[in-house]
Amino acid sequence: MDETSNLARAMFTVGVTGTNGKTTTTTTIAALLAARSKPVASITTLGSFLDGNAIEVPSGFPGLLAAMRASHQKGGTAAAIEFTSEALARGLAQHWPSDVAVFTNLSHDHLDAHQSLEHYLASKAQLFVCLKEQGVAVLNACDENAALIDEVVAEDRRRIFYGLRSRGEPWHALDVSATDVRFDWSGTDVMLAVSNLVPKACKLHIPAIGEIYAENALAAIAAALASEISLDVAVAKMATIAAPPGRFERVAETPDVVIDYAHSPDALARTLATARALGSGKVILVIGAGGNRDRAKRPMLGAAAAAADRIVLTSDNPRDEDPRAIADAIRDGLGAHADIVLE
Repeated sequence: MDETSNLARAMFTVGVTGTNGKTTTTTTIAALLAARSKPVASITTLGSFLDGNAIEVPSGFPGLLAAMRASHQKGGTAAAIEFTSEALARGLAQHWPSDVAVFTNLSHDHLDAHQSLEHYLASKAQLFVCLKEQGVAVLNACDENAALIDEVVAEDRRRIFYGLRSRGEPWHALDVSATDVRFDWSGTDVMLAVSNLVPKACKLHIPAIGEIYAENALAAIAAALASEISLDVAVAKMATIAAPPGRFERVAETPDVVIDYAHSPDALARTLATARALGSGKVILVIGAGGNRDRAKRPMLGAAAAAADRIVLTSDNPRDEDPRAIADAIRDGLGAHADIVLE
C-alpha cells in the first residue's frame, strides 16, 4: 500500500464542499477536532495549517500529502479539508476519501470551469460517492441540491441533516437546526432545536456575524457529532472560534467598514442583508469581479448588489480583461439603480 493510502487510512478526515461557507466551516471543524486529538491538520483555500498555525507546503495534492505527513509524524490523527469543485472533478476524493463529508450549499459560481450547474454539482457529489465505509454524510436539508447529493450516498452510510430555514424549507427532517438566530456586532447567537441528536435546547454563541455563519455553525456542530465529539464540548468550543479573515470582518467603526470575500450572487445577497440588519444608516457597497472567470455571474452580482444604497464599481484582479468591461457587465444587472459610481 502506498504512502497516500496509508495516510488516508490513518487520518480521520472531515471533508467539506459546497459553494459558500467552505472555508469557515472547515476552519471551525478543525478547531472542534482538537477534542479528539492534536495536532489537527487543516487545508483550506487560505493555506495549510497545524492547530491553526500556518505551515509552508507545496500547492495542490503534494501540499496536502506534506501537511498530512507533518501532522501524522507529530501524532496527529484528524484532519479537516476544504474540497473545491475543481479538485473533486480531478478525482481528489478517490485518492483521499473522507470519514465525514459535509455539504454546505450550492448556487451559481465557477461555471467557467464546469460549463454547467449540473457538472458543478456532480463534481461536488464526488466527495460523497467516495465516502469511506462507516462514513457519515452531513447534508444541508434546506438546500434542494443536497437532495441530489443524498441520492449518491451509499445506502448503508449514515446521514445527518442540518439546516436553517432562511435558506428554504427542509426536504428532510432536521437533526441539527435552530429555533432562533440573533446577531449584532459582538457575534451571533443560535438557539439549537431539540432533536434526536440535540437532547435539550441550548444556546450557541459564535464570534462570526450573520445568519450565514449560523448556518455554517450548524454544519460544524453536525460534523462534530458525526465525529463523536459531544454536543456540550462542541458548543463550548464554538464560542472561542473566530471567523477566518474576510468573513464579514469589521475593520473600522464610525462609520462601520466591513470586508467580506463574498463573490457569488447568493453570498453577496446574504452579506448585504446582514449589513442592512446591523444598522439604520445607508449601505455603501464597493464591488468588483475577477477577470477571465465566470462571466455569466456578473449581471447576477449586479442584481444582488442592487440591495445596497450606493454602489461603487471597481476593479478586482481583471487579469487580461478590460476592467471597465467587467464593471459594465455587473452594471447590466443593476437596472435603474440611481447611485452608482464607476472607479
